[in-house]
Amino acid sequence: MKRPEIGTVCHLTEDCSEIDKVAAFGLRCSQVVCWFPELATADIARRLRRRAADAGVRLTAMWGGYSGPRAWNFTRGPVTLGLVPVAYRETRVRELMRWADFAAEAGAPAVITHCGFLPENRTDPEYEPVAVAIEQVASYCRKLGLGFWFETGQETPVVLLRFFEEVGLDNLGVNLDPANLLMYGKGNPIDALHVFGKYVRAIHAKDGMPPSDGARLGPEVKVGTGYVRYPEFIPRLLDCGFEGDLTIEREISGAEQDKDIRDTVVYLTGLLDKYFAK
Repeated sequence: MKRPEIGTVCHLTEDCSEIDKVAAFGLRCSQVVCWFPELATADIARRLRRRAADAGVRLTAMWGGYSGPRAWNFTRGPVTLGLVPVAYRETRVRELMRWADFAAEAGAPAVITHCGFLPENRTDPEYEPVAVAIEQVASYCRKLGLGFWFETGQETPVVLLRFFEEVGLDNLGVNLDPANLLMYGKGNPIDALHVFGKYVRAIHAKDGMPPSDGARLGPEVKVGTGYVRYPEFIPRLLDCGFEGDLTIEREISGAEQDKDIRDTVVYLTGLLDKYFAK
């Protein structure tokens, strides 16, 4: 069994300088994140590829964001996020295809995004159009030899599984953010592995708490201090045959973020050492 490598996210800038921060942590892999589709150019992709190679950092995926409003809550979130809102769907399909071109040029193996609050009811009139939009993006990625991976959070595990089964393409996968499942109140990440474990291609190593009211997500917290229960989650994940990467995502900034990332590397390394010592 391949031991997962620990990395961290970095944000795409025009000069691609943030990739150097990954190497500064002593890490050798990274998901690149960007919410600005206008940066998805061939020139910047080639620059990122060169800079990552110079830093000794492997690109594990391109996390592609999209234009338009985005509300990270339970009130406006369903009508602003992902491919679900009709008003933004066509534009965002094109933007995700643009990120696919970027990923292929940069040498990243997959595109990741939040697809939104996917319809839970198969009879919802928007269910089929959303599935078609997902198929369009996934098919385009497939033609480029890329995966299209869903970041978890806004849908229950079984809804995600249903879309995978119905779209039916072999390049679909899960970027499992276990904290998001909890923060959105959509599931338990350990139990979720039973539902879609075979589709998990990457992990956001993040922790969080369930919501405490009906309007706002639960808070994100340092890995090991929330409800993910990493000492149970990591062995269950590896028992599913997972061979991807553990990408640390700490959604704060400054010196505390740097400290938490370093602490999380030590924490996750200890859990992996324990599992592979068996």
